[in-house]
Amino acid sequence: MRLRVEPLFLYRPKSNRPDWVAILPRVLLVGFDGCPVLGGKTRSAARALQESNATGRIAQRGRALYPARMIGLIDYGAGNLRSVHRALVKVGAQVQLITDPEAMPGCDAVVLPGVGAFDDCLNALDRSRMFAACREFIATGKPFLGICVGYQALFERSHEFNSKAPGLGIFKGEVVRFPETQGLKVPQIGWNQIEIVQPACPLYRGLPNRSYVYFVHSFFPVPKDPSITATCTDYGCRFASSVWRDNVYATQFHPEKSQQVGLRLLTNFVELTT
Repeated sequence: MRLRVEPLFLYRPKSNRPDWVAILPRVLLVGFDGCPVLGGKTRSAARALQESNATGRIAQRGRALYPARMIGLIDYGAGNLRSVHRALVKVGAQVQLITDPEAMPGCDAVVLPGVGAFDDCLNALDRSRMFAACREFIATGKPFLGICVGYQALFERSHEFNSKAPGLGIFKGEVVRFPETQGLKVPQIGWNQIEIVQPACPLYRGLPNRSYVYFVHSFFPVPKDPSITATCTDYGCRFASSVWRDNVYATQFHPEKSQQVGLRLLTNFVELTT
């Protein structure tokens, strides 16, 4: 009887098991015939981990090699929290819902989701004291991701519904509506391609150019500095479907709804925290 360690096998745990099991090497107690056994019975790798004397040492090593990546998900009373939360957990992140701005500095990265109107988003951020907290977090240099209206919120102002609320002003530029074009349905709802114009952007590592992602929007930002544009998309006009500068990333499309492409993008974002 011997202990066999298979470090290349990643076990996907059930939801009620601790997160660290997902990244530990597969450990099996095997007989001379190579079959996994424990107490004379075949057991799963996770069961062998939990019941063998080596469990504690391996768990400690796993935590050291794969430290927790705490992603703060801003909850300001609006936004697509559930789907974004589920997608982040699926790619291996530990997620903390941020309802108190004082909790934001303790996160390794922050995601600002958003659906609905620009003013509603910015006013809700202001009421919840998240407006200043977002700007302060971005100034720390830690990764920050804005999604949909959370992307638009990073700019100075919007033309949506005679908007009055100021944006976060991280990027110079305004949010405008799609032009009136014959045969063009507004809002854009559905799948469209992204052209990667900044191949060095970490979000798109391993993703093919012109991948399809999911959009739901009538407005989009027009950056004054075109060099921050990471991807472009055509829908009646060519617009910046995502931007990147330093530690700030933002997408007009919804990664959490973009299936494997979106999950890969979120994986790349989470890995920025290591």
